[in-house]
This record gives sequence, C-alpha cells and structure tokens, in this order.
Amino acid sequence: MSDRETSIRRGIEVLLSLATDEAVEQGGLGVTRISERLEREKSQVSRALKALAEYGLVERNRDALTYRLGWRIYALAQRAGQPRFLEEAAPALARLVASLGERAHLSVLQGNVVLTLLSDSPGRAVEAVGWVGRTTPAYCTSAGEALLLDHDRAALEALFVDVAFEPLAPNTPRSVDELAEHLAAARATGSVVCDEQFEQGLISVAAPVRDGLGRIVACLNVSAPRFRFADRVDEAAERVREEAEALSAALGAAPDPATAPPA
Repeated sequence: MSDRETSIRRGIEVLLSLATDEAVEQGGLGVTRISERLEREKSQVSRALKALAEYGLVERNRDALTYRLGWRIYALAQRAGQPRFLEEAAPALARLVASLGERAHLSVLQGNVVLTLLSDSPGRAVEAVGWVGRTTPAYCTSAGEALLLDHDRAALEALFVDVAFEPLAPNTPRSVDELAEHLAAARATGSVVCDEQFEQGLISVAAPVRDGLGRIVACLNVSAPRFRFADRVDEAAERVREEAEALSAALGAAPDPATAPPA
C-alpha cells in the first residue's frame, strides 16, 4: 500500500472516530484519545486532523483542545442524502403499490402544509388523485399528521396560529385540540389513519420517515376510496410503517424499539 493510500485510510479512520457516540456525547475528542482508539501514533493523528481541518471536515474546539466534525461534513451529507433519499423512496412506493394495489406517496412538511414529492400508481380506474408538486393541509391528512407526530401542543398551536380548520370532510379536525388528540393516539402505533378527514369517501394511512438524528423528515402514505379500503386499513398501516422504517434505516435512523420484532 502506498504512502498516499495509507494517509487517506488514516484520515478516514480519524474522521469516523469523530462520528462515534463517545465523540458526540463529549462534544469532540482530543488527539490522545483518538490515537488510543485507533492505536495510532499521536503524530500521525495530529497530521490527519490538520489536513481534515484545512478542508473544513473537522473543526477544533480551542478551549477544550478537542476536535469534532466540521460543518462541511453536514453540507456534504445534505447533498448526498437528498438524491439517495429519492432513490430509496421510489422502490418503496413501488412495493406499497404492488402489495396494496393503491396509490402511494412520499411527502414532506412545508410550514403548515404538505408537499408531495413522489407518487406511484397502480393505474386503476378509480383511485386517489396524484398530488406530486401540489400541497394539502397538514391538519387533516394522514401525511400531514404523520409529519406532525413529534409536535407537542405548543408547537401545534404555533404552527397553526393563523390557520382556520375548515371542515373539508365529515371527520376533519375542527381545532388544535382535536388534532392533538388524534396525534396522541397515532403515536402509540407509529402510523396515522385518516378516515374521511380530508375528503369524503377517502381513507389514507401514513408513517413518518426519520433521519439519522431521529427527526421526522418525510412520510410515506397510501390513500384509496373508502368502499374498497376500509377493511384493509390495519394491513395497509403495517405495510406503510414497515416501508417507512426501512427508508428511515437507509437514512441512518436507529430502529424503533416500539415496533421491532421480539427477540
């Protein structure tokens, strides 16, 4: 192995050491601790850190004399994560369509509305409308509620302070109180079911997608006419939750212990 290859490998090892739980919990690691973890000479670790710092991949905490991951790492992750996210999401939607025979969507939260990024359809004569590039209210859709699962009451009030809860369907939430109650029930299962909340005759199910920090960044949902979907809601919720968890894992999220299979 050439000296250059050795230096690259050493730099990667140092970089990865700053992504460990120990480094995150302590706000960084010093040269001595990194050298101990990697069983490398301190001079080698110091040179690797200096090179990484020059490129903004690590930064030094001058007070504590430790190093942590630099902001450029987060910028690179953002650029790499978005294309991969969409690449992983497309087959997830296709699997949902294949197993449930209904339209599936990938959506994100924009303020207090939901934006659909991707949609896949089985091509049935009667099915839910495709919403790619369009927005829907977050307070009365399964996608919106899945994206709001981590919002507490104060966050909901702040988000919907200027929003009128228009009764779009028989079961549309009429207030933040009703929305908060629905979210509390959904948290226990990890998925959301909306029965005629957004549109009369429409049922939809959704589950959140989380990133490596555990934050909800998107959701998967399936919607269909009530007359052929009402007796399949439990099955659909389980399938959507499974695909959302798989997509979350692809983004680096830890498995949800509440939905993990028994050992």
